[in-house]
Amino acid sequence: MKSFSTTKKAIYLLLLLTTSTGSFAQSSSGTDFKTVKNTNGPTLGYSPASGVTIITDKGLQFKDLNKNGKLDAYEDWRLPADIRAKDLASKMTVEQIAGLMLYSAHQAIPANSRGFGAGTYNGKPIDSSGMQTYDISDQQKKFLKEDNLRHVLVTRVQSPEVAAKWNNNIQAFVEGLGFGIPANNSTDPRNAVVANAEYNIAAGGTISMWPESIGMAATFDPSIVQQFGQTAAQEYRALGIATALSPQVDLATEPRWSRFNGTFGENPALAADMARAYVDGFQTSSGIYEIKNGWGYHSVNAMVKHWPSGGPEEAGRDAHFAYGKFAVYPGNNFQTHLTPFIDGAFKLNGKTKTAAAVMPYYTISYNQDTKNGENVGNSYSKYIITDLLRNKYGYDGVVCTDWLITADEGKTPDIFMGKSWGVEKLSVAERHYKVLMAGVDQFGGNNAAGPVLEAYQMGVKEHGEAYMRSRFEQSAYRLLRNIFQVGLFENPYLDPTQSVKTVGNAEFMKAGYDAQLKSIVLLKNKNNVLPLAKNKTVYIPKRVVPAARDWFGNTTPERIEYPVNIDIVKKYFNVTEDPAKADMAIVFVKGPATGVGYSKEDRQKGGNGYVPISLQYGPYTATEAREQSMAAGDPVIDPTITNRSYKGKSITASNVSDLTSILDTKAAMNGKPVIVSMALSNPAIVAEFESKIDGLIVSFGVQDQALMDIISGAVAPSGLLPLQMPANMQTVETQQEDVPQDMKPHVDSEGHAYDFAYGLNWKGVINDARTAKYKKK
Repeated sequence: MKSFSTTKKAIYLLLLLTTSTGSFAQSSSGTDFKTVKNTNGPTLGYSPASGVTIITDKGLQFKDLNKNGKLDAYEDWRLPADIRAKDLASKMTVEQIAGLMLYSAHQAIPANSRGFGAGTYNGKPIDSSGMQTYDISDQQKKFLKEDNLRHVLVTRVQSPEVAAKWNNNIQAFVEGLGFGIPANNSTDPRNAVVANAEYNIAAGGTISMWPESIGMAATFDPSIVQQFGQTAAQEYRALGIATALSPQVDLATEPRWSRFNGTFGENPALAADMARAYVDGFQTSSGIYEIKNGWGYHSVNAMVKHWPSGGPEEAGRDAHFAYGKFAVYPGNNFQTHLTPFIDGAFKLNGKTKTAAAVMPYYTISYNQDTKNGENVGNSYSKYIITDLLRNKYGYDGVVCTDWLITADEGKTPDIFMGKSWGVEKLSVAERHYKVLMAGVDQFGGNNAAGPVLEAYQMGVKEHGEAYMRSRFEQSAYRLLRNIFQVGLFENPYLDPTQSVKTVGNAEFMKAGYDAQLKSIVLLKNKNNVLPLAKNKTVYIPKRVVPAARDWFGNTTPERIEYPVNIDIVKKYFNVTEDPAKADMAIVFVKGPATGVGYSKEDRQKGGNGYVPISLQYGPYTATEAREQSMAAGDPVIDPTITNRSYKGKSITASNVSDLTSILDTKAAMNGKPVIVSMALSNPAIVAEFESKIDGLIVSFGVQDQALMDIISGAVAPSGLLPLQMPANMQTVETQQEDVPQDMKPHVDSEGHAYDFAYGLNWKGVINDARTAKYKKK
């Protein structure tokens, strides 16, 4: 990636190194923080209101974070991060370490007034409290002070300015507590595209927009992913975020899995290279921003997920719900799924060497524990965490559970609640204890320290006080090291005006848009129908958006609308609503949506509840499905259901109207060309319509304008399929969930197989260094 501009470097250096000793930085947020410059050392930031003062040693300045009037090793920025972390871990109480082991539930800034992520301010919702949107909620104050929590998961933020001011408030708050440990704020991926937003080179945004991970994989260019990491890391730090709950490097060997689009695809070599590039980009600071060993003020700790891969979900059902508890390995291919971790995220080119953290998935890796014979969720498995990850592969970074694994599950398999797979009969405290004994450091989505402290006492009873104290300090050391290495102990404060200038600036927006263009894949171009001349008249049918229900039970009604920003299209082509007046048609559709693989209605009617997940639009009957599921049984829900097979059951995509739109448009155009632009989250079966159309483009999370640039020829297509497009559902049913690239691909009317690494440019099939490197691997 092109380095930060000279002007931006100068501004940042000025903030970092040349602030006058003792000056105040006006945050305009109710939290004015003081900065103190060290010659040949870091600029310190602290809030006088927190009670922190400055200690001088040999002419250098240090923060007295624990307010004891002396310089402790953990306060000495001259020492390495690991020494400082060990010193602080040794000083902390068991209660403080228990809080450090917590990772908060999702926090919106400001907190939602109702529903998921709701919070209050002085007992009232934000809109009636009289408080500012960047103030700390009642719930946040409680878990920060009473439960000693320091790892906060941030979701929606109102703006970069609000995020920066909230960060300053929360940092000042925790700086005044105990040892002054900063908040390590984190996020799930947040650089997704707003499809109908217009792009121009001068446009700024709330954050830069990049294709989904599977779209990144479609570029077949790890340097683009590393550029994304470098860019997003600067934006994250400007928002007060120092840990990324990403990348998701699961091998997507099961084409029906709902999280396929969050991966780098099913090819082990490509996924490993993308994982390495992603983590290097996020974690590496250089030049004036580096503290030591690649870590510094541009670094964001990467939490790679999901060990040892959530990709081989049986029949594609996802483990966020009880119906998807099991990952299966019919091809005995467990080892291959470790490749993106052990050959990618754990083996970096950069100086940080390995991903700072790892998150196991919810799944039970069915029958893979060859030592203890346990079938429990991965975070509960000592074999998966200690024997493999820690001992065999030598990983000593933070291991954090996925969210809510210690909570109870719902009354039916389709309810979004706790995910204590395999240990459902244990108490909440017993689950915490089992996680700790498996070798995990941190509990995702848990705000309360009580169960962690109960688990500690269980350990004392079984192993003794000295053993459990040592076990807690081991995790505290790992967790603190990640906070030290990114410079938060020296200065966690932000200048909100600089945050606004950094997040979504024009340079970052352009880099994201360029990546979008390179991720788009041209699959069919019969008679060179593409690109379209700008003076052409096009017909774009409106799309029926089916009624939908999200994971949290929120529903949206059916609606009919243009599937793209029609104003953007009109800048490229003449648009008509009459097919007879059009030179050609462009039909915008989404991949088939056939649900999650479980139907409460089927269960209520006497079935087992399990239904197919189809990759085609039209009606599908699962005649080729397994007679007996590989995994089944649930001690809490439906213990009598020992077979999760759906053989013989039928399903139709909720958006079958997309197929109808393609076929109706073909008829309406009366022989004139029809082009289909298909937005994909998973592989799709295109045999239902491909032979009837002239052009086919697939995309993975891009702006409408990027599609127009490709269709119009402003930019040539260069993307390659990071997946296989299956010929039919038979090959989907007979493929093995854990084996990559084992489906029969679709062959189109032009004789092209829609296989991994296939794509067209204006000259024909792409054969270049990328296909040479990855196609046969």
